[in-house]
Amino acid sequence: MDARHFDAGFGDEAMILKGSQRAGASALADHLTNTRDNDHVNILELRGFVSDRLHGALLETHAISKATRCQQFMFSLSLNPPQNHIASEQDFLTAADRAEEHLGLTGQPRAVILHEKEGRRHAHVVWSRIDPAHLRAINLPHFKRKLMALSKELYLDHGWDLPDGLRTHGGKSPLNFTLAEWQQAKRLDLDPREIKQLFRKAWDRSDSLKGLQNALEERGYFLAKGDRRGFVALDIQCTVYSLPRWTGLKAKEVKERLGSPDQLPSVSERQAEIKGKVTDQMRGYIAQVKAKHRKDAEPLLQEKTDIIAQHRAERQRLHSKQQKRWRAEAKARSERLNGGLRGLFDRFTGTARKTRDQNALEAYHCAKRDQAQRDQLVVDQMQDRRELQQRFIQLRDVQKREQATLARDISAVLRMKSGYAQAMDQARAQRMERRRDRGFEIS
Repeated sequence: MDARHFDAGFGDEAMILKGSQRAGASALADHLTNTRDNDHVNILELRGFVSDRLHGALLETHAISKATRCQQFMFSLSLNPPQNHIASEQDFLTAADRAEEHLGLTGQPRAVILHEKEGRRHAHVVWSRIDPAHLRAINLPHFKRKLMALSKELYLDHGWDLPDGLRTHGGKSPLNFTLAEWQQAKRLDLDPREIKQLFRKAWDRSDSLKGLQNALEERGYFLAKGDRRGFVALDIQCTVYSLPRWTGLKAKEVKERLGSPDQLPSVSERQAEIKGKVTDQMRGYIAQVKAKHRKDAEPLLQEKTDIIAQHRAERQRLHSKQQKRWRAEAKARSERLNGGLRGLFDRFTGTARKTRDQNALEAYHCAKRDQAQRDQLVVDQMQDRRELQQRFIQLRDVQKREQATLARDISAVLRMKSGYAQAMDQARAQRMERRRDRGFEIS
């Protein structure tokens, strides 16, 4: 769905700007209004649309695009401030204004959506790429470079430390990982950063194929020859990892140190070996640890559900109070304007115009006051959510250590079983040799 995508973020501390030209109005609206994976979702702005709902707004863009040949009629941008910074609504609106100026989308219909989860707040902005006056798609040349420049400007403007990726000489961390690696690790309930670090450390501490095998097996990974004659590793669940990809090296570098992979068993042979060694008892240990981890997390998950419900109720109460106050203030401002002959007199004398100007100024200040109240409520609630998230992090750290311990224990058992089988084979061969030396025996 995304033909072009750019990620201007560098590490956890970066203002990540992820931009892409895309289609799929309904799917994008579903994703942006998803309250299952987000604690809170707030439609901050819908500008230039007839509909006052996000689904309707994006479908409008799709409908207008039918008059053109443009397939990817939207530009989607996500903005993630540094982890320890809580951006205000105005911060996100200002960043959106600057982004559309850099990209050449000024004045285009747009939607701004705020998401909050795990104690962090980020925003999504979606623009229509279709120029309604000329019915053509707005070209976005060099948007990668422009987003990079904007990301650096935002850092400097907010006084944040520049990450390595935005510094003049840059520098890429060896712990960076691709989306495919992330998804693979997610299916295994493991953090891909830990997996990649594990492979890299095993590589750094070994200078031969045997050394690397020992280093990886200590952590529950087993080397094999891949289908394309490359080096791969399998975990105890028989998931395959490309050694060059997960160490961040080129295939040529791996081969220069380790030699030919032909001296290793194939993936299917290694899978059969692992499956034969991992007994039902070991699988039971894994299931027990997973069940324990789920049970340990239940109180925190319930607390998370409760705090999200509480925060949503508080925001709804604030919204209702602000709406009620806004209507009362609007009525009071409206009553300042006289009707009838007196109103006609006020128009001739200029009094009506002064009153309208005063009303507009007061309405602006009232809107800013309400915005500040919403931001303050978010800041107060985020403190509660971050305290809870810190306890989640502490629990995850404990669980990671337990998983690592279990992996080492299982690896030790597997190696012990392998050594025992070899010893039994040697003993059986020695007995056969002694029998041949003694000749036939009659008993």
